[in-house]
Amino acid sequence: MKVGFLGPEASFTHNAAKTAFPDEELIPYHSIPACIKGVEFGEVDLGVVPIENTIEGSVNTTVDYLFHQTTIPVGAEIVLPIYQQLMVAKENKESWQETTKILSHPQALAQSQEFIRTYFPMAELEATPSTAYAANFVALHPDQKIAAIAPRLSAEKYDLEIVGKDIQDVAINQTRFWVIGSEKVELPINATDKKLTIALTMPDNMPGALHKALSTFSWREIDLSKIESRPLKTTLGEYFFLIDINVQKPQQLLDNALEEIRLMGGTVKIFGNYAIHPINGV
Repeated sequence: MKVGFLGPEASFTHNAAKTAFPDEELIPYHSIPACIKGVEFGEVDLGVVPIENTIEGSVNTTVDYLFHQTTIPVGAEIVLPIYQQLMVAKENKESWQETTKILSHPQALAQSQEFIRTYFPMAELEATPSTAYAANFVALHPDQKIAAIAPRLSAEKYDLEIVGKDIQDVAINQTRFWVIGSEKVELPINATDKKLTIALTMPDNMPGALHKALSTFSWREIDLSKIESRPLKTTLGEYFFLIDINVQKPQQLLDNALEEIRLMGGTVKIFGNYAIHPINGV
């Protein structure tokens, strides 16, 4: 089986993918849309893409593409603790505090702001397609006073020196990844809970539309763990609502709640009804 992931190798997504699929062929993609298209067009059987981070919130590229562009189902969720490391070329390990530029994925830079402000307030920050890309770039340019923020796996792969350990702003920093391409995906990682994720839209100009929709869950005592609005990309001021539901009630009760929303004129798109698999980070 072929499994696509947001590459390149040694990124956090790669770590999640190889832990979840240790015996499968892993195919890196340069972007989230490219990975989703790889699943859509049959280049790979499944895909692993980030969906949310503790600090930075939802990965809007994933949410919007799955809502607007495709009907690919979500079959499982992987939760990976995120530990950011500052790394330099081994030639620069003694002079790492002279770093003038720090490279990383935008989310990794945002997750490490306090460390950067404290130790490198004047350093230039450069966004890269992935954390692994940043690490590889630093390895290829040892003559420059640059550093990368990336996972420990990147330092090992590109032979870099870690000079700042666990520099993320929040100690408990996690990223959720969705496994897409099948309604149910079995993983060699223990599952802790189940979740149903839907996208909800309500009729225009309906007074109290969102309140009415949420009441269908409230009176049934269905627990919602997340609700977030995203633009419909039609007219300014029109949104869809991304809702995560903790699956603790009988399926029939959940189905009845969704049917009640449809009877009110709302539309419901189900992303997936899937198990949550926490794994150890690096």
